[in-house]
Amino acid sequence: MSLPSVTSANTTEEGKSRYRQEVHPVAAHHVGKKNIPDVKKASHKQAALPSSPENISVVGKQESSVLSGNTRRHSTVNVQVISAQEIVRTGQSNAMAALEQLIPSVSSPSFSGVGSNRFIRTMQLRNLSADQTLVLVNGKRRHLTANFNANAGPNSGTEPADLSLIPLSAIDHIEVITEGASALYGQDAIAGAVNIVLKHNTKGGSLNFVDSGYYAGDGVGVNGYGDYAIKLGHHGGYLDVAAQVSNQLPTNRSGLYTGSMYFPLADGSADPRQAKAGRDYNRLEGLGHTTMETLSVNGELPVTDSIRGYLTATYGHRTVENQVTYRNQANDNTVRALYPDGFIPLMGMTENDFQVNGGVKGTTAGFDWDGYVTFGRDDESYTTLNSNNPTFGLASKRNFYDGSDISSQFVTGFKASRNFHPSFLSRPVTLEFGGEYRHDTFQLTAGEYQSWADGGEAVLDGPNAGALATPGASGHIGASPETASDTARDTFDGHANLSFHILPKWEWTLGGHVVNYSNLATTETGSIGTRYDFNKRWAVRANINTGYRPPTLGQENYYYTSTFPTYTFAQLPTTSAAAKALGGGQLKGEYSRSYSIGIDAHPADDFTLTANLYRIAINDRMANSTQFGGTAVENMLSNLGLNGIRYVQYYTNPVNTVTNGGDVSAAYHLNLHDYGQWIFAVGVNFSDTEISHYNSTPSQLLALNQPYFNGYAQNTLLHSSPKNRETLDITWSKNKWLVSFQEQRYGQLTYIANPSLATQDWTVVHPAFITNLTVNYDINTRWSLSVGAQNLFNKYPNQVSQAGQASSSGAFKYPYYSAYGFMGGYYFAKVSYHL
Repeated sequence: MSLPSVTSANTTEEGKSRYRQEVHPVAAHHVGKKNIPDVKKASHKQAALPSSPENISVVGKQESSVLSGNTRRHSTVNVQVISAQEIVRTGQSNAMAALEQLIPSVSSPSFSGVGSNRFIRTMQLRNLSADQTLVLVNGKRRHLTANFNANAGPNSGTEPADLSLIPLSAIDHIEVITEGASALYGQDAIAGAVNIVLKHNTKGGSLNFVDSGYYAGDGVGVNGYGDYAIKLGHHGGYLDVAAQVSNQLPTNRSGLYTGSMYFPLADGSADPRQAKAGRDYNRLEGLGHTTMETLSVNGELPVTDSIRGYLTATYGHRTVENQVTYRNQANDNTVRALYPDGFIPLMGMTENDFQVNGGVKGTTAGFDWDGYVTFGRDDESYTTLNSNNPTFGLASKRNFYDGSDISSQFVTGFKASRNFHPSFLSRPVTLEFGGEYRHDTFQLTAGEYQSWADGGEAVLDGPNAGALATPGASGHIGASPETASDTARDTFDGHANLSFHILPKWEWTLGGHVVNYSNLATTETGSIGTRYDFNKRWAVRANINTGYRPPTLGQENYYYTSTFPTYTFAQLPTTSAAAKALGGGQLKGEYSRSYSIGIDAHPADDFTLTANLYRIAINDRMANSTQFGGTAVENMLSNLGLNGIRYVQYYTNPVNTVTNGGDVSAAYHLNLHDYGQWIFAVGVNFSDTEISHYNSTPSQLLALNQPYFNGYAQNTLLHSSPKNRETLDITWSKNKWLVSFQEQRYGQLTYIANPSLATQDWTVVHPAFITNLTVNYDINTRWSLSVGAQNLFNKYPNQVSQAGQASSSGAFKYPYYSAYGFMGGYYFAKVSYHL
C-alpha cells in the first residue's frame, strides 16, 4: 500500500483549512522541544546544525491525512528522520551507504558478495533480510530490482528495492520506521519501512562536486550532483529537478594467487616459468568499476482550490564491471591458444531503471483523498567479457551477451482519510482506508548462443587433451532458452486504519490488510498500537503486528550459473525439474508476528531519548538451501540436461526464526555561545536471530543423503551481519565552521570461506571501532567546502584463515562481508555552490 501522512498539529495555525496544512507539510516537532535549531528554517549553509535530536523520533500529537508524501507518524510507532544535510555530510555517494553510517539498526556492507551480489548494494534493518523492509518514495511503493542475489552473504537470496538510483540531491529527508509495522504500512514491512521524501521547493538549488578515494591509492571516485526548483503557478505549485553522475574506479584487496600457474613438465617436475611468474593475479575481492547517471523530477500543480495533480519520476542508468576468478594457463577451461598465460574474466551489467508516480489528490466533503498510478521497471543486461567458451575451441568468442533480467510493477490505488469528532471522546477519531491493485512481472531472457551452448569441442591440448570442458562462457554462463522465463502476478490489497484516544493521554491505533495474490493465498494481517503520555516529558508505547511477505517472482524463477576454476555452481528456479528432483517446489510466503515496547522521553530541555525492545517471529523463513553436490547429484543433473554442474541450490522455506533485539537513541543539544553549539548523540542497536524450528527435510534429499539446511546455509542466514552496533556522534558548529565526529563500533559476525569448510573452518570477524570525521567551512553565502574521512584510522578486519584463503587460491584475504568493509580508510573532498 502507499503511505498516508500527517503533519504536526503543533505547527498549524487555528482556522487554516486542513488541506492547506497537508499540502504544505512542515517537520513534526517534539513535545516540549525548546531552543533546537529548525533545519527547515536554516539557511543553505552546511554549517547549520543537523536536525538531531529531532531526527531521533517523531512523537508529537498529530492529525492523519493522505495528502502528503511523509510517513504517517503515529505516535504509537517509532520513526527516525534523517535530513538531507546529514546525508550529504557523510560524503557517501548514495543514500544506502549514508543510512548505514547514520542509523545503527541499518546494516549495508559495501561489498555484498561474489557474482551478481556485487552489482547492487542492499540494506538490512534489525538484522533481518534485505527484502523484509518496505521501501517507498513520497509514500508510494518503490519497485524491486531485477537483480537476484544468489550467492552467500548478508543479502543472499534477496531481490529488494534499490535506493542508490535516486539522486542524493533529490532527497529532502529519509524516514525510517523501526517497527514491524506491516499492517500500518504494508504487509511486507516485517522489519520496518523506509520512506524517501523528495524535495518540494519552489526556488533555489545546489551544485555539488565530490572527489574521493581510498588510502591504498585505488578506488578513486568522482561524483557530481545538483538540484533546481521553480514555482509553478501562484498557488503553491512547484517543480524540483535533480541529477547525479558518478564514476567509481575499482579497488582490490585480494591476496596473491596461490594456485599452480602451469602444467608440470613431462617428467613431473615443475615448469621453470612457475618460479618466475608473478602472483598478483587475483582481483576478486574489491569494488568493480561503476558509472551511474540518475535523474529525478518531483512536481505538484493546483487544479482547483481543493484539488492538486502531482508527478514524481526517477531514472537511473548504471554500468558495472566486476573482475572474477583468475583462470590460469593450466586450467582445462582455458583455451590456451587464445590466452597463453590465462585470463581474468569480467562480469558486466548494464542497468536501466525508472519509476513514474502520478495522481490527483484533494479534499471533498470533509475527506482527504488521493488517487494514483505508478509504474516502475528495472532492466539489467549481463555480459561476460575477456573470457572464452572452451567447448568452441579456437572458434570461441571472447565477449558474450548473457541475457537479461527484467522486473516491473504497475500500481493503481485510492486512499482516503477523515477526522470524526464523537462527543464521548476528547479528541478526534481518524479513519484512513484504501485499496490498491498491483501487477508484477519478472522476465529472464536468454543470452547469445555461445554464452551458454556446448560447442562439442574437447580440451585441445595439455595432459588432459580430449577431456570434456565446461560449456558456456567461463566466469558467468549465459541463460539458455530453456531457462528463460516470463511470469506475472496480480495483487489486490485493501486496508483500513483507525486512530483514536480513549483518554486525553492514551492513544490507540488499529490497522488491517486483506490481500489477494493471484498465485498465492489470500492473507489477512493486523496491527494494534498504543501510547500513553504520562506528562510532556515521558511516554510509553507498545505494538503488536502480524505480517506476510510473499516470495518475489525473481525468487521463484531466477536461474543463475557461475563457473569457478575447478567447478560450476547453479541457482535453480524453485519449480524447475532439477529443483523438484532435489525436493524443491512452490515457495510459501513468510508469516510474521512482532511485538515491541518503547519509551519516548525528554528528561530535560534539549535532551531526547528513545528506547525500544522487540521480538519478531517468522514462520517459513525464505532462504537459500544447502549447496547440494556429489556424484549422485551430478549424475541426476546430467540426466536432466545440466551437464558439468557440480553444486546447486534453490530458494526454499527451511526454518522458522525468532529475532530478539532493541535499540536506544539519545541526543543532547548544548549551546555554549562563544564556544559554539554542540550536539551529542548516542545510538545502540542489538539483535539476535535464532532458528526456532526446522522444517522437514524433503524425502528426495534424504534418499541422496544431502543435508537440507547445513551449517554454511545457516551461517549465511543468521551470522553474516553483526548482532550489535553502537555509535557516538559529536557535532560542533560556530559561525562558518562545522565539525562532525563519529565513532562506530561493529559487533562480531562469522564468515565461512567455502561450503566445504562449513564443519571445520569458521572465521570470527572480531568487533571493531571505526572513526569518521568531517570538517565543513562556509566560504561565503554561496560556496562551501567539506573534507572528511571514513575509517579515519585505516582499520581492516582480521584475515581469513590459511585454509580459507587457500580455498579461493588466495583471492579472499579478508572476510568479504565484513560489516565495515575490508578496503581501509576512505577520504573525500566536496565543494558546494548554492543557487
